[in-house]
Amino acid sequence: MPSATTAAVPMALPRMPWALLVAACLGMFAASCSGTTRAPFLIDMARDLATGLPLVANLMAMTSVAWGVASLVAGAGSDRWGRRPFLVGGPVALAVCMAGAAVSQTFLGVAVWATLAGGCAGAFTGVLMAEASARVADRQRGRALGWVMAGQSLTLLVGVPLAAWIGAYVGWRGVNLCVAGVALAAALALFATTLRPVDGPRAAGAAPPSLRAAMSGRVVRLLAMGVAERVCYGLIAVFFATFLQATYNLSLAGVAVPLAVFALGSIGGTIVGGQLADRLPNRLLTFAVAMFGSAAVALALFGWTGGLSGSVALGFGYVFVNAIARPSLMAALANVPDEVRGTVLGLNVTSASVGWLGAAALGGWMLAQQGFAGFGPLAAGVAVLGGALALFGRR
Repeated sequence: MPSATTAAVPMALPRMPWALLVAACLGMFAASCSGTTRAPFLIDMARDLATGLPLVANLMAMTSVAWGVASLVAGAGSDRWGRRPFLVGGPVALAVCMAGAAVSQTFLGVAVWATLAGGCAGAFTGVLMAEASARVADRQRGRALGWVMAGQSLTLLVGVPLAAWIGAYVGWRGVNLCVAGVALAAALALFATTLRPVDGPRAAGAAPPSLRAAMSGRVVRLLAMGVAERVCYGLIAVFFATFLQATYNLSLAGVAVPLAVFALGSIGGTIVGGQLADRLPNRLLTFAVAMFGSAAVALALFGWTGGLSGSVALGFGYVFVNAIARPSLMAALANVPDEVRGTVLGLNVTSASVGWLGAAALGGWMLAQQGFAGFGPLAAGVAVLGGALALFGRR
């Protein structure tokens, strides 16, 4: 029998699977680049495809809807048949879709390929998080998922500026081919790092995992919190550049540095949030505090416009505090039975897509009604709602 002193010593955590996490981060980067790197080329695409700018801008909505639907289907599929087919096949299919968009000569063709690309991205992003969660202990999941999600922030910091620079030489079609190459590299990396799978097809005779089994009251509450968090993030991610341009008369080139600062805040907050999610005893309380903090910063960000440097600093602070909440939420969602983890994390990506669409819709409505002066109370209200949901479900 071990002594009481021996039993009280915590068991050492296993080594983090860094190779897999780097491959997963690259996969998330490729998925995010498939849509985000389109932003600098909307005018060029409209001119090349002989269509209107608003129609080209709607490609993002098509991508987002397909992404959310595919995440739900792929998450459930990965619980039935294993994750590896989605982890490797998803990026390969994404590469094919990006190449298809690059060679399409009509808007309809580009729209079809872009929608399919969103579906392919959704087919593996939620599964990526499920795979990373399955390969680490519970008290490592905040950090592991933080590093995976950093791929999205790297898209803003590296992907979009690099795409704009490359596009100056090869155009938007060439950039699509470059993203296809990144997706193939991610597929190869994920193939190499998942040779020894931790999951597999369900045992013969076992009941198939169901959406009803995954949708417990706790999971539904966590998903609602995720929608609130993504609305808060999306409001500034979508409208921050426009806010700076309208408030301080900045040119497009003038917002490059503020957007880089914004991306650094997102990356830093995600990393710090991962550490806090693994080291603090209650993840939902961590989420709630971060959301309440972002509500306070939102009021200052959109309510005070005394200078560009101050607004950029507040933007950094807002996204930093907001990003702290995400790893705690993801780690809490991943703490479910392995047989439904893919379904739950696929639902998380679906709910995130709902949050992004909600941010675009609410932000557009508020801009028309009250201008940017209404963004502070709007973001603060949604953040407080998300934090309250976390406190309501805290144990």
